[in-house]
Amino acid sequence: MNLHQFRFVQEAVRRNLNLTEAAKALHTSQPGVSKAIIELEDELGIEIFARHGKRLKRVTEPGQHVLKSIDLILREVGNLKRIGDQFSQEDSGTLSIATTHTQARYVLPQKVAALRASFPKVNISLHQGAPDQVARMVIDEVAEIGIATESLAAFPELVTLPCYQWQHMLVMPTDHPLAGKSRISLQDVAEQPIITYHPSFTGRTKIDAAFAAHKLEPRIALEAIDSDVITTYVRLGLGIGIAAEMAVRDIQEDGGLGGLVVRPAGHLFGQNTTRVAFKRSAYLRNFVYTFAELLSAQLTRQTVERAMAGHLNDTDL
Repeated sequence: MNLHQFRFVQEAVRRNLNLTEAAKALHTSQPGVSKAIIELEDELGIEIFARHGKRLKRVTEPGQHVLKSIDLILREVGNLKRIGDQFSQEDSGTLSIATTHTQARYVLPQKVAALRASFPKVNISLHQGAPDQVARMVIDEVAEIGIATESLAAFPELVTLPCYQWQHMLVMPTDHPLAGKSRISLQDVAEQPIITYHPSFTGRTKIDAAFAAHKLEPRIALEAIDSDVITTYVRLGLGIGIAAEMAVRDIQEDGGLGGLVVRPAGHLFGQNTTRVAFKRSAYLRNFVYTFAELLSAQLTRQTVERAMAGHLNDTDL
């Protein structure tokens, strides 16, 4: 048996048992993938996959156990490569970060600049996607660290830690009737056309849950993944916006001079927690620990190491 066979089996599962897609992802031929998997099954004396003709239909029960071992072996192979990089190249290499648009646009620029100042030989590879995609990129080792508000804690393959908390803000024209109210209610917001995030982004689940808890049906006029899009359509008069506070700081700071004002909405939708994620049992290089601490002072190397070893949870932070 060899690593190529292990990678073929793992990729076949990732591609929903489609060997053609697995072969494309691995830059090889479909017959080659099929042959390697069959050879591994023959060597182990079990069927990893149940088949219908030449098509893979499902993973067998013994195949499930084989997959767990393959995942562990390939994870450690990845760790060996990172250890080699760590000690052969010292503090150089590439830090791959998976995150959402909001984090990449409004939170990470200063953190990335600070890391580059400390590690000038380290290059940054930034991958953007939906929270579920961020999680999958870390699991698949496309990225070493993931940063998002939604979804990350739901993946058992990941170690996740709280990074920082934030609230949503209401965005509206300066002359909007709600702009003059001392305290805006959820009912007030529900009566307005709303421009906010797509359901899988930037704390949208908290927004939906708040309306549902009060049996209110909000009038969602437009959904977006980009906070700048939200404020653009608010300026056009399509409704009031609900956006992340880090995305509207410039509006808050200009005091309405730009035609828009913001109002805190934490009392309506609660607090949101942005989390960082690492693949469980991964080997982290020095600059990954440094970047985690740049994201949040509480994410020290000792804290991250304890979490990776399974000796720390949210309540300890």
